[in-house]
Amino acid sequence: MARMKFICDAERCIECNGCVTACKAENDVPWGVNRRRVVTMGDGEPGEKSISVACMHCSDAPCMAVCPVDCFYRTDEGVVLHDKDVCIGCGYCSYACPFGAPQFPSNGTFGLRGKMDKCTFCAGGPEEHGSAAENEKYGRNRLSEGKLPACAEMCSTKALLGGDGDVVADIFRTRVLHRGKGSEVWGWGTAYGKPGK
Repeated sequence: MARMKFICDAERCIECNGCVTACKAENDVPWGVNRRRVVTMGDGEPGEKSISVACMHCSDAPCMAVCPVDCFYRTDEGVVLHDKDVCIGCGYCSYACPFGAPQFPSNGTFGLRGKMDKCTFCAGGPEEHGSAAENEKYGRNRLSEGKLPACAEMCSTKALLGGDGDVVADIFRTRVLHRGKGSEVWGWGTAYGKPGK
């Protein structure tokens, strides 16, 4: 069985936020929640890098470990999901997650407590696949349709890779091997091919 994973290639990410927009549009994400966000290190300085961050669907997920009501569960594909009907809104998962994936919807000046929301890898939730209840609470279940998560599919530079962890790792490994080093990483030859003589 495939283990689903995300990898973001910092050499390709251009901070366009297409992944963020695709996620919000596809899943009708509540106001104040960003299931995916783009983080830039060294913003405005030479060599700045951007990376798209969301729930990493950890093998040993800290959110699962601290949840007092066990609302988190792992699918056969390794996607970490949560059941909003079981969630009590204690916020322990948001404190435990190093990626800031579980978030409360915010409304008004001081925010609004309620059910936690997080990236679902476009795999829906515990309800029947394709049901109106699943779509309303968690967004469309693209994995059951044989599609990739919307964020990875809409990435214009293909910096964000999502899918079977082994396949994604092979793609990334091939990129790194062919990318070169130093001044070879970017430049005319990388963008337009090697000039002919």
